[in-house]
Amino acid sequence: MKVGIMGPGAMGCLFAARLARAGNKVHLIDHRSDRAERLQRRGVTITGNGQSFTERVSVSTQAPTGLDLLIVLTKAYHTSSLRFPPETPVLTLQNGLGNVETLCSAVGSARVIAGATSEAATLVEEGVVRHAGSGLTRLGGWTSCNPEPAMNMLVQAGFECAITQAPGQMIWEKVSINSGINPLTAILNVANGQLLQLPETRPLMRDLVVEAAKVASTEGYRFAYSLVELAEETCRKTGENISSMLQDVRAGKQTEIEAISGEILRRAQLASLPTPRTRVVYQLVRGLESR
Repeated sequence: MKVGIMGPGAMGCLFAARLARAGNKVHLIDHRSDRAERLQRRGVTITGNGQSFTERVSVSTQAPTGLDLLIVLTKAYHTSSLRFPPETPVLTLQNGLGNVETLCSAVGSARVIAGATSEAATLVEEGVVRHAGSGLTRLGGWTSCNPEPAMNMLVQAGFECAITQAPGQMIWEKVSINSGINPLTAILNVANGQLLQLPETRPLMRDLVVEAAKVASTEGYRFAYSLVELAEETCRKTGENISSMLQDVRAGKQTEIEAISGEILRRAQLASLPTPRTRVVYQLVRGLESR
């Protein structure tokens, strides 16, 4: 398949390299022309998780026409500024709430596939990614877009995938888990697994996940399984991983706190639902961003 990937961060590079290695024609899109030139020249290197390889992919600042699929892996705050080629199906694997709705406004809901991945990756340096752990990638058509070609391509590249008939609930599940893990790792400057080892942070993480799940319930989403247990299992499976939010804080970059905790707070306010712990971690991460 001819696939475009928007975003040269840890996840974008991971998916680009793995898909290229599986024989797909990959086009990585980077809004920075200088970095695009360097990535074009050097390629993308993946290490860790029992692998070490470098793949060369085509890199430019705009998505070409004629793509079979475009995967969006930019930060959530960039979604509204993205430009898309006509008629191409768009799969979002981004963090946070609101990305799908923004993409639907840009290209139409019939072209949008919603996804969530628990692959864990850290950007060691430009174009170099440490794959910290494999995980499940789920995807489903937001309305009528068929997700099977995208899933088959990802499976052939070695990703564990599944199709969901409830993409909205899938997104809320991931956001709830991220709301407990990402802000705390960013504030405490620790890897995911340490949240389970610190007696003060484990119950706080659990409380943050519960607050998010309560907000999800006001939008009609109910979970027949424990999101708290899933969050703790995520910490165990990705124990050495540095969350994307902590990576951003360390790099002095804007985080996705608005699309995660900030969006939970906004939706909680609409439902008159108190979320005091979420508000505190939101304010602390915003403080880190402002230093």
